[in-house]
Amino acid sequence: MACQFCGHKEAIKQAAPAPAAAPGQQAPQPSGNAGTGAMVPAASDQIREIPIEEGMRMAARGLGAQVSTIQCKDCGATVNVGQGERTTSCAFCGSKQVLSQETNQSAIRPESMLPFQIDKAGASTRFTGWLAKLWFRPNNLKKMASVEELGGVYVPYWTFASNTASTWTAQRGWHYYETESYTATENGKQVRRTRQVQRTRWEPASGWRRDHYEDVLVCAGKGLPEKLTDEVSKFDVKRLVAYKPEFLSGWRAESYAIELMPAWGTGQQKISSDQHAKCGRDVGGDTHQGLSVQTTFRNVTFKHVLLPVWIAAYRYNNKVFRFLVNGQTGDVVGEAPWSPWKIFFLVAAIAAVIGVIVFFVARSEGDTSSSPPSETPAMTATAPAATHQDLEPATPHTAPTGNAPLQPLQPHTGPTAHPTAHPHTGH
Repeated sequence: MACQFCGHKEAIKQAAPAPAAAPGQQAPQPSGNAGTGAMVPAASDQIREIPIEEGMRMAARGLGAQVSTIQCKDCGATVNVGQGERTTSCAFCGSKQVLSQETNQSAIRPESMLPFQIDKAGASTRFTGWLAKLWFRPNNLKKMASVEELGGVYVPYWTFASNTASTWTAQRGWHYYETESYTATENGKQVRRTRQVQRTRWEPASGWRRDHYEDVLVCAGKGLPEKLTDEVSKFDVKRLVAYKPEFLSGWRAESYAIELMPAWGTGQQKISSDQHAKCGRDVGGDTHQGLSVQTTFRNVTFKHVLLPVWIAAYRYNNKVFRFLVNGQTGDVVGEAPWSPWKIFFLVAAIAAVIGVIVFFVARSEGDTSSSPPSETPAMTATAPAATHQDLEPATPHTAPTGNAPLQPLQPHTGPTAHPTAHPHTGH
């Protein structure tokens, strides 16, 4: 741990996380060495699961360290910073509208926390890599979203543990098939056909199940949008360590804005939703409908924890965008503006390509329809000009067609010759 003001460095031995004592029981006292090289936690290092009914009475108060508190007038986040640190912008939205206020010394103290495992250099590398992969974003986005604004913040969470008992009722469905006749039109005629039709047989069903939930996370801060909070909240809470004020040196820590009991209401909704899905899988059959689940909660305990997040907040066209790095796992989530010009040119290019394809297809079809038929054309012949001899009456004949050879006209040799017109030529 290093002080960012004077450069002083101090090593802190992190206590190995120990199993929490059950509600109403005394935490086991450490004895000997764990054999892993890690320091065995003293009794004060134990992480407690506090019964929710006694939370306000049993919980310690304050952060246990001298801090200054600022509140953002834009996003509403309240952040605690080290004494002597001068903060002019909000870590969550980049707003300059921040005001100092009195620190709430009666707030529930964090019970445990996850120290940062990703340093600023690692978070910055992930930030620039994320920006490089973005398509259809403004060209000056990299300048606007400077990694210099990247800051580490401990975000407050409540975690809940509970035993659940759920009873459910539903209609269980089983599929079967029947043969059905129907009339269809084929080649202009009405014909009878058969087909297999799915039917469902319904029957009442009921059941129950019991489950245990551990470390159900509910974000207690206001600084981050709910969507980003859900995406970045994939922490390994099994690695929680007991809270120590020294861990906050050089870091900002947001104060919780959602109180314990409202947060437990959100936790109940998360657990109930998961129980509904589990009971749905218990119904069986091919399908089900009308599922109703009643869940009761027992032995509910909670912890107030601080979890590490790197945040880069920047404004583009007067709108706030955020980039987050999970300070434990390195997972990346973020928001970025779209470039309308890049999207316009992409759509225009696609439309142009489609237009060219349609043009050539239409032209190809037009050339095919205008080409002459491939059949061999019939041969035709023109008779020679008629002579005086040809004006004699002749025997009617049929004009040759196709490739038949032409036959010369023969003069009439009958007993009587009449200088009349030929019956076919009108002469």
